[in-house]
Amino acid sequence: MLVEYKNEALVNFALPENRAAMEQALANVAAQKGSHFPLVIGGKKIDTEARITSVNPSNFEEVIGTTARANTELAETAVQSALSAFADWQYVSPEERARYLFKAAAIMRRKKFEFSAWLVEESGKNWVEADADTAEAIDFLEYYAHQMLHYAAGMPVVPNAGEQNECFYIPLGVGLIIPPWNFPLAILAGMTAAAIVTGNTVIMKPASTTPVIAAKLMELWEEVSLPPGVVNFLPGSGSAIGDYLVSHPKIRFINFTGSKEVGLRINKLAAEVVPGQKWIKRVVAEMGGKDAIIVDSEADIEDAANGIVASAFGFQGQKCSACSRAIIVADVYEEIVAKVAAKTKALKMGPASDPNSNVGPVIDKNAYGKILEYIEIGKNEGRIVAGGVKGAENGYFIEPTVVADVDSKARVAQEEIFGPVVALIKAEDYDQAIAIANDTEYGLTGAVYSKNRAKLEKARREFHVGNLYLNRKCTGALVGVHPFGGFNMSGTDSKAGGADYLLLFMQAKSVAEKL
Repeated sequence: MLVEYKNEALVNFALPENRAAMEQALANVAAQKGSHFPLVIGGKKIDTEARITSVNPSNFEEVIGTTARANTELAETAVQSALSAFADWQYVSPEERARYLFKAAAIMRRKKFEFSAWLVEESGKNWVEADADTAEAIDFLEYYAHQMLHYAAGMPVVPNAGEQNECFYIPLGVGLIIPPWNFPLAILAGMTAAAIVTGNTVIMKPASTTPVIAAKLMELWEEVSLPPGVVNFLPGSGSAIGDYLVSHPKIRFINFTGSKEVGLRINKLAAEVVPGQKWIKRVVAEMGGKDAIIVDSEADIEDAANGIVASAFGFQGQKCSACSRAIIVADVYEEIVAKVAAKTKALKMGPASDPNSNVGPVIDKNAYGKILEYIEIGKNEGRIVAGGVKGAENGYFIEPTVVADVDSKARVAQEEIFGPVVALIKAEDYDQAIAIANDTEYGLTGAVYSKNRAKLEKARREFHVGNLYLNRKCTGALVGVHPFGGFNMSGTDSKAGGADYLLLFMQAKSVAEKL
């Protein structure tokens, strides 16, 4: 009997047994650091002289592991492998395909601490953030398996006398999966699972900063005996193989999560029809945000300040849903500024492996340099009331930074920083706060704190974001509960973890037979 879907419970690290389990998992991961992972194409391990080296952002002198680095010749091999596997996989029943996901979820649940430990070490997530990433990965596997069983029934059609009619869903073909580094397990697992449970085969090209976690997910696909070639593991740089694969005539769809600039480039390349191509490629893209929390004069001030700090600095602000603007009505502005600054200063920064750390490192040298540049810009565009300096020199540490008195048109109020920086903006009244919040090219998440029902209803109507939260933080979407995806330059309006997400990877075929 199929168990009803429910979200994976988060680990309570206050319990001694869970703390001990995580410490043991970190010790086990430490013993495996420096391991090498080859490509996996058509079920075969393929190594290369060229390598991708993954380092620990909490201590960049420590190597987490290495992977092989693919070139265009190997990318072509991967496409052909996926094409070959698709010939059979497309006809595997939806029920059987779903069972692979259910099995993968069960194994990941048993290995939850191990996966979370890899996230801590390679991506710099603290224990709580890493556990949430792993739980979300399990959720995606379970939820999409359940949803596929729903879609297996096909589309309801109206009866017509003298005919037998049906409309059912079939897969698209070979897809390219390009995940981000900030949720290197959850989003990669979800993007891949959605594509394969619907009958497609894929090439998984992980982010170069977090390839080891992707290799561990590939091991999971192998452990559940997924047929060779259904998922192909192909680490490599975007410049070397990304454009080649996006433009390939046999690639049917691209599922991308990342920056606006890369997403727009992928969309442009995919729109160009090349010789040998006989379809319009489908692009599913989630491209970030400049998310705002509005604090009304009738808000619970303490609750709002807590929400801003949690949303701005969870995983060092490296979430597309992170609060990077807090728009505060003038009547409560100074009080909120003081509370946010005090709560930010109370955060403890340190290595992600330290269970007492609230704030860890940013992901790599490039992010580190970019964020520090934005902090310098912020010093000229506003008033630093917390942070604004580097942390320990052996890792990519930046103090969580609050910039007050920022103009709504300032660079730190308009450009995606993707780091532990939040701009505080004063609005004269609630209506102006809504207008400022909407004055961005993005439209991913947002939140409003107010006790006034009429104002909350106004936000429902007029705050133009894909995920709106009322009287709670703007991060922490749950699979199946908060279908996730934004408007405008935040992406293609898809809803990951939503009931209609799988439709993006299928096409409907109507068949009528005269009786």
